[in-house]
Amino acid sequence: MEEKQITLQIDRHYITVPEGSTILEAARKIGIDIPTLCHIDLKGTCVKNNPASCRICVVEVEGRRNLAPACATRCTEGMVVRTSTLRVMNARKVVAELILSDHPNDCLTCPKCGDCELQTLALRFNIRRMPYNGGELSPRKREVTSSIVRNMDKCIFCRRCESVCNEVQTVGALGAIRRGFNTTIAPAFDKMMSDSECTYCGQCVAVCPVGALTERDHTNRLLLDLENPDKVVIVQTAPAVRAALGEEFGLPAGTLVTGKMVYALRELGFDYVFDTDFAADLTIMEEGAEILNRLTRYMNGDKSVRLPILTSCCPAWVNFFEHHFPDMLDIPSTARSPQQMFGSIAKTFWAEKMGIPREKLVVVSIMPCLAKKYECDRNEFKTDGSPDVDYSISTRELARLIRRANIGFTLLTDKEFDQPMGASTGAGVIFGTTGGVMEAALRSVYEIYTGRTLENVNFEQVRGLAGVRRATIDLDGFELKVGIAHGLGNARHLLEDIRHGRNEYHVIEIMACPGGCIGGGGQPLHHGNSEVLYARANALYREDAQKPLRKSHENPYIKTLYEEYLGRPLSETAERLLHTHYFNKAID
Repeated sequence: MEEKQITLQIDRHYITVPEGSTILEAARKIGIDIPTLCHIDLKGTCVKNNPASCRICVVEVEGRRNLAPACATRCTEGMVVRTSTLRVMNARKVVAELILSDHPNDCLTCPKCGDCELQTLALRFNIRRMPYNGGELSPRKREVTSSIVRNMDKCIFCRRCESVCNEVQTVGALGAIRRGFNTTIAPAFDKMMSDSECTYCGQCVAVCPVGALTERDHTNRLLLDLENPDKVVIVQTAPAVRAALGEEFGLPAGTLVTGKMVYALRELGFDYVFDTDFAADLTIMEEGAEILNRLTRYMNGDKSVRLPILTSCCPAWVNFFEHHFPDMLDIPSTARSPQQMFGSIAKTFWAEKMGIPREKLVVVSIMPCLAKKYECDRNEFKTDGSPDVDYSISTRELARLIRRANIGFTLLTDKEFDQPMGASTGAGVIFGTTGGVMEAALRSVYEIYTGRTLENVNFEQVRGLAGVRRATIDLDGFELKVGIAHGLGNARHLLEDIRHGRNEYHVIEIMACPGGCIGGGGQPLHHGNSEVLYARANALYREDAQKPLRKSHENPYIKTLYEEYLGRPLSETAERLLHTHYFNKAID
């Protein structure tokens, strides 16, 4: 049915929009920038917050006595809107001043300085003094978890974090407690985040417009390690980082900066620069072997086989099902994430070959994900208290470090990763986007199961940014039913179906963040622009298409690793170094 259109006037410009559009949407369509603060709408995903509570976006509507919030006011036929009258300008400035009256004035030392939406508005409205005082600060000062720093003195109660945590991710770790000036955003009963259901996905950090929620910064620790002559410091870089890092230096979203990133890391002083994509290929070998093992047993009539098998690369997703689906801990693959597989191999096989004692080796990861910081701290990924991956820094942290080192990033030429753990196939690259793990697994599972060469490796049916996707893959007559979900709210729907016996899948890929790793909580802030996610995803598919090898089982260094050390997928050595187990973390 054809969508009804309506025509209105905004700042003397006529525009026709679909019925139901807001004034904000209509204004943006013709290039009129109405400032917002509490509003966010990442179109193409389910990330949306529209409480109309801050009133920064007010406009004048002819015939209406009060100012209207543009983000929540629907357009009507013949409506006349003014977005830049003196009344509007003064109202926005007063609203911003009132918000600032209850906000710390420590911008110089705030981690969000330079990327703070409130700071940007203060500059835009030319606020040079504080006419209102007397606001009280939150009784909860500061909490530092393994991944996230929460400072509620900086909270402006936009409720974005609450919306994304409860409605998008359905985790339920954050909500408003207390009343009046004592109101704060916190887990239920004022628990610490580390004692709550928080998955450390970092989506609350990604949408927070100020410095109330930020990542735990490890760059100072890294610099100390890099300057320590008694340490050998190596780094691994996740695939999604290369598709987003350039944004921090003014490059268009989706610009691949793989070679420049390697050059910059060498300039920073890392002894070896490796690629997490190598470990992604290794993950496919183990996870693919698990898939084939379960499917073979299932088709042979083994009633004890648990299907579907779920991917296990995302630590926020792992934390989510440990908290919310502890009755299903035997369904996910036991394969560790690429980050942890890399750390395990680096501190055993590679360190032994290089003659480097474990205590001298520092393994650092650069990840798009804040949950990776938490994953490094999990006890099952430590040997005698020594982590396989010592710590992780985000894409944003790396960008800050490059600027701090005065490296002219856009001027750098391309450099190659070190070998052997810098070699990867296109399958490892696409791990960074939703559907990528599934597609990488299908490329190898198809060939190993059928014994035939897969001529077209592009499984287009599992690509895209729809929240839940389904596909049926023909494996030599066997119809393999796969599912893909990104965003924990979408994952919950799939898992509830499985829990209640409504399962139609054999394999499911789940990523916690919208878009997968490209939309991770540690990536450059998208500020509500969904086109950024599409551009990052397309960048990874471009790099995949340019790779000479595009199937994980064809990686020659992976073959050598099995020949010299692991033996075969799911061997005793592989199980010890590359697999894990899960825990019941349900909170009563």
